[in-house]
Amino acid sequence: MKPFSCAVVGASGMVGQNFIKILEERNTPLSKLYLFASARSAGRAVRFKGGELAIEELTHSVFDRGIDMALFGVEAEVSREYAPIAAKKGCVVVDNSSAWRLDPEVPLVVPEVNGEDIPLHKGIIANPNCCAAPAVVALNPLHKAYTVKRIVFSTYQSVSGAGVGGWEDLERTVKGEAPQHFPYPIAYNVIPHIDRFYEDGYTGEEAKLIAETKKMLHAPEIKATATTVRVPVFTGHSLSVNVSFEKAFDLAEARKLLAEAPGVRLQDDPARNVYPMPITAAGTDLVYVGRVRRDESFENSLNLWVVADNVRKGAATNAVQIAERVMGC
Repeated sequence: MKPFSCAVVGASGMVGQNFIKILEERNTPLSKLYLFASARSAGRAVRFKGGELAIEELTHSVFDRGIDMALFGVEAEVSREYAPIAAKKGCVVVDNSSAWRLDPEVPLVVPEVNGEDIPLHKGIIANPNCCAAPAVVALNPLHKAYTVKRIVFSTYQSVSGAGVGGWEDLERTVKGEAPQHFPYPIAYNVIPHIDRFYEDGYTGEEAKLIAETKKMLHAPEIKATATTVRVPVFTGHSLSVNVSFEKAFDLAEARKLLAEAPGVRLQDDPARNVYPMPITAAGTDLVYVGRVRRDESFENSLNLWVVADNVRKGAATNAVQIAERVMGC
């Protein structure tokens, strides 16, 4: 594979920093790496492959230099402004914000699930929500075998999902200091509030998880509901997933499908206290699935416990995987 040029937009943020880290870890073949961020971060030095790169200010002209790929780790409003500019200059954008995920013209991709959608892009590819990504990795093999009918999601999301502000709030509220990011102390607490509330009582995070799951599974007919909760964990999102199928299933076969699915690691031996936890998922790129058991309260239903590193597989690693696919790595 011929090396390609790549830009990280939002290089000073948590996701942007992890883009850089994962590009280095995976030894992605790059001819040049550009780092862009706001004016206040311009000039800051970032370590990469034994050297240092300087962050440049993000402007409308930075994509004039023929950049092949760009990984966007910025707020949705910034992406809406700059992603079309980059795409117009021939740069393929993988965007981590919510700006493009539900646009019918933009593929929303987890490579292990719907990598075949990547070539449909028109210059922009969306990276999914940090809970939707692991959810579909776990659900996809079961959906193919039994056809998902209904999903009930309950999530337990770490503070890193809220960026640096969320991380710092856990550190400060453990010390008894007042929160500055969340509306309440997150230390020794759980907060059933992620994103803004809609009139129907659901939050934006819940709406994203439901809609994005349907889009990536190519199954708009699935009935789904969700409750998303912030918990005092630094890294790693956990999901309780109750799923009902159109077809009957064999429990042993369902476990086998999960164990063999790309990107999944089955950890399901409760007799030996083996089950997924964020503390073991942190720093890895797999989706861990356990507590696999039949739901006897409803026909053809199954319970799963799903855990993944939200900053890596839930964001940065998935975006880098998409970029590598685009460039034929």
